[in-house]
Order: sequence, then C-alpha cells, then structure tokens
Amino acid sequence: MNSPRSGSQAVERAIAVLACFEGGATDLTVSALAARTGLAVSTAYRIVQALVRGGLLERDEHTDCYRVGPSLISLAVPSLGRHDAEAFAPHLYSLAARVKLTASLSVAKDDVAVTVFSARPPERFCTHQLPGARQPLQTSAMGMAILAFGSASARRGSPASPELERVRRLGYAAALSSENRDVLAVAVPVLDADGRPRGALGVRALRRRLTDDLVREIVPPMRGVASRIGAGAGTAFPAFR
Repeated sequence: MNSPRSGSQAVERAIAVLACFEGGATDLTVSALAARTGLAVSTAYRIVQALVRGGLLERDEHTDCYRVGPSLISLAVPSLGRHDAEAFAPHLYSLAARVKLTASLSVAKDDVAVTVFSARPPERFCTHQLPGARQPLQTSAMGMAILAFGSASARRGSPASPELERVRRLGYAAALSSENRDVLAVAVPVLDADGRPRGALGVRALRRRLTDDLVREIVPPMRGVASRIGAGAGTAFPAFR
C-alpha cells in the first residue's frame, strides 16, 4: 500500500514548479513544467491549478501557457503595500488607455528589474505586452532605464556602458525581448526629486506595432507619468545606487 503523500512533499513540488520561472522565464506549458521538474504531467497540472487559484501563477487563455501571477509578484516586493499601489495605479491605467498598451512599473532588486504592477489597456491588449516578472538589469529596457540614471559607480564596468550613455542622452531605453525577438520594449526611468532612479516605467508590443513613429509619440506621456510617480515615491521605492 502506498503511503499518503505528505504535506511537505506537496509544498516541495509546488516550490519546484515556481522555481521554473526563476530568471524571468515566462509562458511555460504544463508539459514544459513537468519536464523541468521531473513530475508527471497530471501531477504538474494539479499543482499548477492550485497555484493559479492562489494567484501565484496565471494562465494565458490564448496559448494555454502559464506565467508568474500577481500575488507572487507582490510577495516578492513587500515594500509596495496596498496604499502605495493605490497611489500609482491610476497613473498607469490612464497611460495604458492613452497609448493603448499595457503600462508596467519595475524596481531594481539585486541584479534584476522586478515588475511590481502592470495596467492593461481597455482595448487592443495582447499577451505580448506583459513583461517578465524578473528581467536582467543590463539587457532589458526596464533595467537599462534604471541603470543609465544610477550613480557613476553603478554604470562603470557594465558591458552595456555605451548603450547606457545613449539611454541617458535619449531619456529612454529600447530593447528587443530576450524571449521573443519580435517584441520590442521601451522604458523611461522613474526619478525622484533628487534625480535618483526609483524604478522604470515601460511598455512593450510586437515590433511591427511599436514602430519608431509610435515610440516618439508615446515617450513624452510616459515621461510625464513617470515624473508624477517619482514625485510621490517617498520610501516606497528604494533609490537605486
């Protein structure tokens, strides 16, 4: 007779599934999660459904893939409380409606840009607009927007230093997604009153939609919203050093 599954075993399996998304991996199928964890597909499916119910993962209805959910992101950045979200969310939703793209906010944590909030537009939304939960600082648009306006010591020695100087000159960063080279991301820094980067505000879409003309059109309102968020950042977003 098989012994009943222990609670600790179930937790360990759930942790293994969540660990598959470490490093910014997104849009994984149940089969891919099963392969990465060594679990049976049926077991992986049950665990994924439980994580979806808890908001730790979310399902893309069009592709039947899964990505990090909003509850897990909020747990990863506990400094952003409900009051802080209520303060900056209206600005992001207003921007999303204006540019017809999802507007996302990221903060620097260690060597990655962590997405803390995404506001979807009321129309023309597609999953390509959603950024990864964790993106490398040195190669993502969000990360470069933060790095470029950090201290000189933070920029020194970076292999992307020439690109960061270009970001500083233009006032925004643009980079193709590492997961899908057809997707372009554009980000502007969120600066506090002292000019220190507190995070980055970004949008992304298929390159054929996010044309150079559209980038020039949307960057000014993105900067305006980033300025309003930065002015009220307080201690909610630690300054990047």
